[in-house]
Amino acid sequence: MEVGVRIVGIILRVLNFLLAPLFWLCARNRMRIPPVTDSLLLRSATDIAEAIRKGELTSKEVVIKYITRLQEVNPLLNAVVDERYRDALNDASEVDRMISEARMKGGLEKLFADKPFLGVPCTIKESCSLAGLSNSVGCLEHAGRRAPEDGAAVRLVKKAGAIPLLVSNTPELCLGWETTNLLRGTTNNPYCLNRTAGGSSGGEAALLASGASPFSVASDIAGSIRIPAAFCGVYGHKPTPGIIPIEGHIPTLTDENYPKFLTVGPMTRFASDLAPLLKVMAGDKASLLELDKPVKIDQLKVYYMCEATSSVALLPVADCIQSAVAQAAHLLRDRGAALQAEKFTELEDSVEMSISVFFAMKDIPNMLQDPANPKQDKSLFLELLKVLFGGGTRSMQALGFALLKNSQLYIPQAALPKYRQKAARLRQMMTEKLGDTGVLLYPVHSSQAHLHRQVFLRASGVLYSMLLNVLGLPAAAVPLGTCRGLPVAVQVIAGPNQDRLCLAVAKELEKGFGGWRPAP
Repeated sequence: MEVGVRIVGIILRVLNFLLAPLFWLCARNRMRIPPVTDSLLLRSATDIAEAIRKGELTSKEVVIKYITRLQEVNPLLNAVVDERYRDALNDASEVDRMISEARMKGGLEKLFADKPFLGVPCTIKESCSLAGLSNSVGCLEHAGRRAPEDGAAVRLVKKAGAIPLLVSNTPELCLGWETTNLLRGTTNNPYCLNRTAGGSSGGEAALLASGASPFSVASDIAGSIRIPAAFCGVYGHKPTPGIIPIEGHIPTLTDENYPKFLTVGPMTRFASDLAPLLKVMAGDKASLLELDKPVKIDQLKVYYMCEATSSVALLPVADCIQSAVAQAAHLLRDRGAALQAEKFTELEDSVEMSISVFFAMKDIPNMLQDPANPKQDKSLFLELLKVLFGGGTRSMQALGFALLKNSQLYIPQAALPKYRQKAARLRQMMTEKLGDTGVLLYPVHSSQAHLHRQVFLRASGVLYSMLLNVLGLPAAAVPLGTCRGLPVAVQVIAGPNQDRLCLAVAKELEKGFGGWRPAP
């Protein structure tokens, strides 16, 4: 571990220890959202689609119940940025008319074959762009900006018959691991409102976990789907890059490596919804993933690691998360999978590899740029002071990202090429070892959902997710129950284009551990 990384890590660990009593005093109220009382809200998206097809439910009935739930929980969550409830009800009425007409003419099967999620409501991360709705992505200077058209993945979901209800909150330009910004405020975790929903897809994770959305269109560039999914106890899949189109996502970089790091993907409450949604969102490229090819658990090779490395500079992975990873591995072994003793020891340099590769991209948003004078950067120190005294135009999250970008954790410039080469070798090695029958079970983050603003002290935990974007490997966050009232999750990683292994393991773990559990 580089000296600069070690020093920063030690400072953060000391601050985390010293400030723990202050955070505890500020967050003794463990308020939660109202419980789900309508059984319809506990059904999977595919189940709802099937019920609509059979005539057991109408689309309008489903949309009304989800809007009612959203209006009940959002005042506590602060996850909704902009909504289209009236238009969604009109869309649902039109869907019900289409279904009635198709049923009379004998064309129902054809209708649902082309539109597998016909009449099912969904929610969209603001950065993924929903035409006509807010597209400011948490930036004060973009307040009032609206998306001129749907993002590419959103178009595919709508083409499959789904009805978007809203766009949800993110950090500024998705650059942060807590969903908060000066324009919309902070999104809360439904399991404990004093805790973070994660970021940058925290708005989607909070809504899903609350039973306020059947499924989500979200995005992941450094753990942005998986960390919120883990913190809120739902499923989130970061697909192999290049499969799901990212056109229309905000921000968009010109760097050729950007499409290798950013992925758009599904978030759901049920493992069974992941594959059908991935197939829809992948469009013409779905065949590359062979999602219909059966996966036999008893033919899987399962690697597992409870921690990347043990270092005084890194917060250790929480005991309950380490235990969950081991329990998941043993459950798969009991189902016939072959546990592998080998560990990927190269992951101990995850921080250095992630920073050196990620920040080599050009056009990364400059959060210190002065909108009034684009050629001049603001002072980071002065901006921090402004935020501390209730002013400024950037949130602490955005300024923290600027500090990380500018310092690159003090990794020597001469060492950066070495870590880029190491990342390339690790990708090749993991691709070869995992093959088309192997998965790695790994933490999503070193901790469960932490308290608001504690993200800066627990930043080292993102090393477990961020590197998978750099390596371009598919990975899914899978909930494994709760510990002390908060969700616990494991990350399932596979080789490129082997997403179906992640999804099959997610379904198997759902059977063994129960999957998503609504906040009590």
